[in-house]
Amino acid sequence: MPKPIDFYFDFSSPYAYLGSCLIEPVAAKHSREVNWHPFMLGVAMQGEKTFPLTQYPLKGDYSRMDFERTARYHKIPFVMPTAFPKVTLAASRGFLWISRNDPEKAVEYAKQVFAAYFVSGKDISDIEIVADIAEEVGLDRAAFMEAVQNDEIKAAFKSSVEDIVFNEKVFGAPFFIVDGARFWGADRVGQLDEWLTTGGW
Repeated sequence: MPKPIDFYFDFSSPYAYLGSCLIEPVAAKHSREVNWHPFMLGVAMQGEKTFPLTQYPLKGDYSRMDFERTARYHKIPFVMPTAFPKVTLAASRGFLWISRNDPEKAVEYAKQVFAAYFVSGKDISDIEIVADIAEEVGLDRAAFMEAVQNDEIKAAFKSSVEDIVFNEKVFGAPFFIVDGARFWGADRVGQLDEWLTTGGW
């Protein structure tokens, strides 16, 4: 059985959203599963002494253009949120909680969170909004609300983020690891596809 593709993402990353739409057809083509791993880009950025792309004077204007152009190229629905970026702790902790019992449901939830932010412009830093999304995909809203504020879930997510950044050395989103090969960026999904097709180079 081929090993899965590990997909690392931050719910507040436009490129992670685009990557989430692009990786699954590639995974299916190569009979691979995708393991989704939420983390916080802010932790990686602190270590790298960097900032969100949109906060740089020249890169900011370019990145906003490129988010939209890349989405158009791949025919992915995309509307740049007015308030950007967002800290998405509740959404990410919620994914962790859901994935413990139902990984497929967690992915369904993640896709809806991404769409809520990058298509509908909803504030996914708001615990009430992500709880609404959890309910929409068939989860118990009250249980979700309790879980994302639970100390054990908070600690588990913090530990997971630290492991991803400091041990797995993931510094950006989206980030993909498959068969030991590492690919950073939505624009590397095509290269990842070719890597799996040819066996690498």
